[in-house]
Amino acid sequence: MEHTDDGAEAAGDAGGAADGVTEVLDRPLPEGIRRKVVALVAEAFGGLTVAELPPQLRQYARFTPSRRAKFAGNAMAAAVEGDPAFRQRISARLRETGSELAEALDAGSPPAAADPEDVAAMAFVLRPPGWVKLVTAAGEEAQRANAERAGEEAQRELRRLREELAEARAESRAETERIRAELEASRKEAESLQRKLRSAVSDVRRGEAALRKAQAELESVRDAAAAERATAAGETRRIKARLAEAEAAVEAGRRAVREGRSVEDMRLRLLLDTVLDAAQGLRRELALPPASVHPADTVDAVQPGTMTPRDIAARALSETDPALLDQLLALPQAHVVVDGYNVTKTGYPTMPLDKQRLRLLGGLAMLAAQTGAEVTCVFDGAELAAPVLLAPPRGVRVLFSKPGVTADELIRQIVRAEPPGRPVVVVSTDREVADGVAKAGARPVSSALLLKRLART
Repeated sequence: MEHTDDGAEAAGDAGGAADGVTEVLDRPLPEGIRRKVVALVAEAFGGLTVAELPPQLRQYARFTPSRRAKFAGNAMAAAVEGDPAFRQRISARLRETGSELAEALDAGSPPAAADPEDVAAMAFVLRPPGWVKLVTAAGEEAQRANAERAGEEAQRELRRLREELAEARAESRAETERIRAELEASRKEAESLQRKLRSAVSDVRRGEAALRKAQAELESVRDAAAAERATAAGETRRIKARLAEAEAAVEAGRRAVREGRSVEDMRLRLLLDTVLDAAQGLRRELALPPASVHPADTVDAVQPGTMTPRDIAARALSETDPALLDQLLALPQAHVVVDGYNVTKTGYPTMPLDKQRLRLLGGLAMLAAQTGAEVTCVFDGAELAAPVLLAPPRGVRVLFSKPGVTADELIRQIVRAEPPGRPVVVVSTDREVADGVAKAGARPVSSALLLKRLART
């Protein structure tokens, strides 16, 4: 193998120089010729030993030619270009295979029927005298062929575009005709709608006239009804006068019966007894129950022995005294409604919201257990980024306002839902909340008062 390489190097040196001038390619190798060079090197690659390969190509020694061309194409092309020893070994390997093209190039007479790119690729590897001209000519031929192919592609594209243009024009004409037909149909439809509109306007005018007539008739009916009401009112007054006369006669008869002054009075007493017996029979017939409720019982007022949240204010206790809250919670069926964030941001505003809620609910649970009062704690749901995973403590109802509803509005709804007379205590420092619940009958207290009471538990 070393003898062969020496001969190849000699041949390459002889072919690479003519009259002492080395041939150099003055332009990049065309892509088609480069691919063929890579294919030639990949085929001849397998005939070399690992030691004969450049270090960067030894890892591809066991690859198949197609895989060498795929994964080591750039490396092989660079080695052929920059490593004369590797190129001479490849040249020697190509000559050993007995390639007719290689023999023709060495003889200086490349076959005329051969592919110019194949000739240029083989000449680039073998480097016979005049190889630069062969590569340049092949590149120019490839460019001409590419130009011809591009021209043919352009012609085909031009024909295709012309056909598409003709189709587009035909479609445009068809679309224009369709639009004209639709426009004509729309015009006819518009005329029909205008006729219907005129008819509808006429109907509306007739309806307005009928409405005015009906309004006039209604006004006359109202006048007649007013006259009938006046007549009925007069008749009612006359009946009331006759009833008053009858009641006066009955009263006079009663006095005469009591006095026993005449037989006529006795007859009147007999008539009255008859009326009373008839009333008793009517009561038995209707089975009316005895009257256990009197009209005065239906009037809402505070009876002796009972107490309302407003009565507490009359006692000599300060608005900041926790004993005031104890007295309110001692009322029967007391209900405490707490404005949650108003209390927590008054007592411990620096804590996170979840810690504020837990601390307040813990104190309210102890308060509910001590007093037995119903406790509802309301938080504003607008400040929630996600649903709250919270288990309400025993004895405390926890509510969050819905989207679009504030905690203040929810508190007022809770107060309005309570029956009149039930003691309802609302804990909030918000003046608007306090005024609103006070009008609804609840007793507002400050958040500071509740915080003092919770601090005492």
